[in-house]
Amino acid sequence: MKKIGLTAVWLVMGLWMVIVPMAAHPSENAAAPGAGREMATFAGGCFWCMVPPFDQLKGVVSVTSGYTGGHVENPTYQQVTGGGTGHAEAVRIVYDPDLIGYDKLLAIFWLNIDPVAINRQFCDSGEQYRSEIFYHGETQKRLAEESKAAIEKSGRFREPIATKITAASEFYPAEDYHQDFYKKSPVRYKFYRYLCGRDQRLEELWGKAQAGH
Repeated sequence: MKKIGLTAVWLVMGLWMVIVPMAAHPSENAAAPGAGREMATFAGGCFWCMVPPFDQLKGVVSVTSGYTGGHVENPTYQQVTGGGTGHAEAVRIVYDPDLIGYDKLLAIFWLNIDPVAINRQFCDSGEQYRSEIFYHGETQKRLAEESKAAIEKSGRFREPIATKITAASEFYPAEDYHQDFYKKSPVRYKFYRYLCGRDQRLEELWGKAQAGH
């Protein structure tokens, strides 16, 4: 990404944060998924961009943007993006395992991240933009480790796979204006995504197999 592109991204995002009223941070943690449903939690950089690939899948009930993996209770967007809270921007997916398997969700996750980037994704840098799989239970852990091992053995990447696999911890839903951002502000979303070089890099990494945006 050229320097002018990155400058434009941060200028637009800065203006956006000033213009948009700051919605109250949700006071409760993400709700339990409900009977017959399960959860998956993934961090892949900007959570705005990690919602669309999962949102329209048959069997996916909801996709929530939020923060997880840190040590500060009820963090705000400003705290997380400023660094130091240990959280990653992430999405929590509630899904019906009778309609879609965790292995399918993993496959889509990989196709939407840069797995060799360390503490960054595309134009966003810092541990808050790391890629990470937060597993819920031993079955998810095993499937996540197997999927990572398969990518490592494929020979597709010269660099080590940097994506971490960690037990799920407290998940804090992000402020309301972040939820379904690609629907609420489609022009701003597409502008940011393009200038961040996300799709260009994903095609370079994965070719036309990219899961969607």
